[in-house]
Amino acid sequence: MNLAILFGVFVGGLVIGLPVAVTLGVSSFCYLVAAGIPLVVMPQKMYAGIDVFVLLCIPGFILAGNLMNNGGITERIIRFANSLVGWVRGGLGLTNVAASMLFGGISGTAVADAASIGGVMIPGMKKAGYPADFSAAVTAASSTVGPIIPPSVPMIIVGALSGLSVGRMFIAGAVPGFLLGGAMLVTTYIIASRRKFPRQKWMGFRAVGRSFLGAFWALAMSGLIIGGMISGLMTPTETAVIACIYAVIVGVFFYRELPVKLIPKILVDSAVSSAAILVLVGFANVFGWILVSEQIPQTIAKGVLSITQNKYLIILLINILLLFVGMFMETIAALIILFVPLLTLAQSVGIDPLHFATFAVLNLMIGLTTPPVGVCLFVCANIAELPLSAVIKAIFPYLITNIIVLFLVSYIPEISTWLPGLLQQ
Repeated sequence: MNLAILFGVFVGGLVIGLPVAVTLGVSSFCYLVAAGIPLVVMPQKMYAGIDVFVLLCIPGFILAGNLMNNGGITERIIRFANSLVGWVRGGLGLTNVAASMLFGGISGTAVADAASIGGVMIPGMKKAGYPADFSAAVTAASSTVGPIIPPSVPMIIVGALSGLSVGRMFIAGAVPGFLLGGAMLVTTYIIASRRKFPRQKWMGFRAVGRSFLGAFWALAMSGLIIGGMISGLMTPTETAVIACIYAVIVGVFFYRELPVKLIPKILVDSAVSSAAILVLVGFANVFGWILVSEQIPQTIAKGVLSITQNKYLIILLINILLLFVGMFMETIAALIILFVPLLTLAQSVGIDPLHFATFAVLNLMIGLTTPPVGVCLFVCANIAELPLSAVIKAIFPYLITNIIVLFLVSYIPEISTWLPGLLQQ
C-alpha cells in the first residue's frame, strides 16, 4: 500500500507537469507519512545525498562553462569549426555538430550546449537558407554529445552513486562521444546532400590558421581539463576549480570580452543552476533510499533474471527501459533512481560497471532529444520559433543514428573500456 502511494503520487506529479524535483520530494514525503517513518529522515537523507565530495565538480564545471561562454568562447569555437567544415555541402550543419563536440569538452551539460550553440547557429543557419526545423533538430541532436565527451555532469553523478572513479568515467566517455559526433556528421552530410542545402566557399588554410589561433585559449581549456585528469596531477574537483580560474584569466585578459562587473552575476546564475541540480539530487536520494529499503533493486534483478540470464538480452532490456524512461524523466533524476538497481542487475550477469555506466549515460542523453519531454527539443524549438512537432519530425533521422551508436557501445565493451584500460597501464 505504501509503495502504491509512493508511485501513485510520483506518476501523478509527472502527469500534471510538476518539476521532477518537486515530484520526488512530495512522493517521498507522502510515503514517509503513510509508513509512519519519522520525517526527520527526509532532511537526513537529502543531506547525505549531496554530502559527497565529488559533487563539487558540478558547480565548478557549470561556472567554468558560463565564464567561458560569456567571455566569447562560443563564437570563436563556431568560427574555427566553420573554417574546417563549412565548405562541405551542408557546412553550417556540420559546423553545428563540430562546435558542439568542441564546446561539450567545456560545458559538460547538453542544455548549456543547446542554448549557447543554438543561440548563435540556429538564426545563422536560417539566414543562410537552411530550413528552420533542420537547424533546430541538428542543434538539439548534437548537444547530446557534450555530456559524453569529458567533462560530464551526469558522469559525475554516476561516480558519486557507484563509487566508480569520475576520472575513469570521463575517459571512458571520450571514444563513444567522438563516435556519436562522427555519426551525426555523416547523418548531417547525407541529409544536406539529398536536400541540396547550401555550401560555403573554401576559405583557405590561412583562415583555418587564424580561426584556430582565435580559438586557441578556448580549445586549450579542454586540453587542460582532460590532460589534468589523465595525467593524475589533478582530481576532477581540482580540475573544475582550475578551469574556473583559467576561464577568468582568459576571458578578462586574453579575449577581453568578459567584463569584471559581470562576474558576480555569472556566479549567482551558476549557483542557482548548481543548486537546482543538487536539490534534485537530494530529493532523489530520499526516493532512492525508500526503493532500497523496500528491496526494489533486488526485486527487479530477481524478476529479470527469472526471465533470462542471457547477458546480451539483459543489455537489450536495460536499453529499452532507459530509452522509455528518458522520454519522460530528467536525466539526473533517472540516474539517481534507476542506476543502482540496474547496476546490480548488470553486475549479476558479468557486465563491467564502467561499461554499463557509459552506455547508461549515453542512453539517457538520447532521452534529452526524445519526445515528449526532451529538454533540448524545447530549448531549440523556442530559439527557432517553431512548434515542437516540427522539430520532433526533423530530428527523427538523428534519433535513429544515436540509437545505432548506443547499441554499438552497449554490445562492444571495448569502445568504452579500452582507453581507460590503456591509460591505467
